[in-house]
Amino acid sequence: MFIFRSVVGKLWMTIIGLVAVVLIILGLFLFKYIDTSFPREHEQEQSLSRLAGEIAKEAHRHVGTESDTKEAYVNSMNELLVAQETGMALVDRNEVDTSMPISYGGTKIGILDDIMHQSDLQVVFATGKAVSKSFGEYFAVVVPLKNGAQDETIGAIVVYQSKKSVEDTQLYVKKLFALVSFIGFLLTTFFAFFLITRITRPLVQLKQAAVDITQGEYGIRVAPLTSDEIGELANTFNHMGERLEQTVKALNHETENLSSVLRSMADAVISFDAVGNVVFTNPQGEVLLEEWRAIQWGDQEEEGKQVPEPLLQLFENVAQATKQITTKLHVQNGVWSVTMAPLYSQEAVRGAVAVLRDVTEEHRLDKLRKDFVANVSHELRTPLSMLQGYSEALLDDIAGTPEERQELAQVIHDESLRMGRLVRDLLDLARMEAGHMEMSFRETDLDGLLKRVYRKFSVLCKERGIRLNADFRVPNANLGNADEDRLEQVLTNLMDNAIRHTSSGAEITLRTFTVMAKGTRCIQIDLEDQGEGIPPGDLPYIFERFYKADKARTRGTTGTGIGLAIVKNIVEAHQGMIQVKSALGKGTTFSIVLPYGEEA
Repeated sequence: MFIFRSVVGKLWMTIIGLVAVVLIILGLFLFKYIDTSFPREHEQEQSLSRLAGEIAKEAHRHVGTESDTKEAYVNSMNELLVAQETGMALVDRNEVDTSMPISYGGTKIGILDDIMHQSDLQVVFATGKAVSKSFGEYFAVVVPLKNGAQDETIGAIVVYQSKKSVEDTQLYVKKLFALVSFIGFLLTTFFAFFLITRITRPLVQLKQAAVDITQGEYGIRVAPLTSDEIGELANTFNHMGERLEQTVKALNHETENLSSVLRSMADAVISFDAVGNVVFTNPQGEVLLEEWRAIQWGDQEEEGKQVPEPLLQLFENVAQATKQITTKLHVQNGVWSVTMAPLYSQEAVRGAVAVLRDVTEEHRLDKLRKDFVANVSHELRTPLSMLQGYSEALLDDIAGTPEERQELAQVIHDESLRMGRLVRDLLDLARMEAGHMEMSFRETDLDGLLKRVYRKFSVLCKERGIRLNADFRVPNANLGNADEDRLEQVLTNLMDNAIRHTSSGAEITLRTFTVMAKGTRCIQIDLEDQGEGIPPGDLPYIFERFYKADKARTRGTTGTGIGLAIVKNIVEAHQGMIQVKSALGKGTTFSIVLPYGEEA
C-alpha cells in the first residue's frame, strides 16, 4: 500500500494500531467485568426479595388502620425507592384490590393485576411466604405483612422493579465505553498525525534537499526547525552539504584542469573499457579515430569492435600482460609512437589508456639522417679511395712517364676539389640553419649573371646532347640588394640537377619574366627541363635537407640531398621564394621569384 511507503504513514498506522489494540483489550476486560460484576436476573430476584423483606419488617411499625396512614407510607417509600428504580404497593388482606394502580417514578405503569394476580396474593396470605414472579419487562416480589404482636399476616407488600434497569445500566456503560473509545481513537488519530507530521516535516525537507543535491544543486541547505536530534541531523546534513560542495568543486577543478591538459596536448589520448569500447578521447584522439575508422581494414575488422584495427593487437597484449607497452605503428603513410597502459579498479583491469604521437616527421627525418650519413660516407669514401690509390701509385713510381704522373695528379686534384665542395656544402647548410650565413648584398646585374650561367653550362649540355635554351624577357634586369655569388650558387645547383636528370636529345630552358606577388613587382626565373620528373609523393619534401628523390630521377649519379636545401635558404634570404612543378615522364620546372622594382 502507498501509505506504508512513507515514514508518516508507518508511524501513524503504528500508533493507531497500538491504540486500537489497547482499546480492544480494555473493552474486552470491561465487558467481562460488566457481565460478571453487574447483577443478573436471579441476583436481581434475590436482591429484590431482601429489599421487600426489609420493607415488610419495618412496615408494621408505620402502618396503622387508617387508610391515610397507609397511603402516606407508600408514597414516602416510593420516593425513597425511586433512586433504586424500584416501586412498591401495600395490599390489605381484607380488602384485596388487584385493580389498584401502580406507578414507577411517579408515572402510572399499570394496575396490580399486571404484575401479581390475586391467586398469588392468596398463596402469600395462606402460607406466609414470599412469592416472586416475572411479568414481561418487570420483576415483582410479594412478601407477607405481619403485625408485630400476634405474628399474623395482615397484608402483603408488593415490590416491583423493571428488568431494564440492570440491562440498561450494562448497555449504557458499554455504549459509553464504546463512545469514549471512538472519540479517543479519533483524537489519537488526529493528534498522532499532527505530531508525526511535525516530526517528519524536517525529514521531508532533508529528503528534498538530498534530491536537489543529487541533481547537482550542492548549495542547498536545510533550516533546523528544532533543537532535538532532528535539528542536529539537519545541522549535520548542512555540514555534509558544505563539505560535499567543496569536494565537488575541487573535483570539477581538477577535472577541468585535466580536460584542459588533454585538450591542449598535441598527442592523441584514447581510453578504452575492459571490452574495448571507447570511453574517452581528447580532440586529437577523436580526429585520429575518425580517420582510422574510415579506412577499410578488410576481413580483419571485427564488426562492433570499438578498438581500431591498428590498436587491437596492442590492446589484447596489454589486457593479458597487465603492463605498459610502448611501440610504433605504421598506418598507411604515417608512423605513430604508441604507449598503452592498463587501468585498474580494485586490482582488476577495467580498461586501458593509449597515448599516440605522430612521429611521421621524426621518422622521416631519422631516415633522412641515416640516408645522409650513408650518402656522405659514400661520397667521401669514393674520392678518398681514389686519393689513396693514386697517391700510392705515385709513391710506388708506377707511372713511367711524366704524362702519366700528370694524369694521376690531376685525378687527385679533382677528387680533392670534389671533397672540398661536399664539405663546403655541409658548412653552408649548417651556417644557414644556425642563422650565421655570410651574405654580401649589393646591387647585382641579374641579366649578366644569367647570361654567364648560360654560357658556363652550354658546353656541358652540348657534350651530353642536351639543347639549352635561353628566353630572357626582362632585359637589363638588375637587383638592388642581392648576393651575386650566392645567386650564382643557386642557379648552378639547379642547372647541375637539370643536366644530371635530363636525357640526351631533350631540352632545358632558362626563362625570365616579371610577375606581381603580394603587391610587389617581382622577377621570376624558371628553369624547365624535360627529364623524367619527380613523383608527387616526393614533391613536398625535396627542399628539405638530406632528402633525395633519386629513386625516380637517377641516371646512375648520386648526391647528398643538401643542394636544394641550400638553394631554398639562399632564395629566402633574398626575401624570395622557390617553387617546383613536375610530372613523371614530362619534366620538372623550378621557379624562383625575387623582389624586383617598387611596390605596386
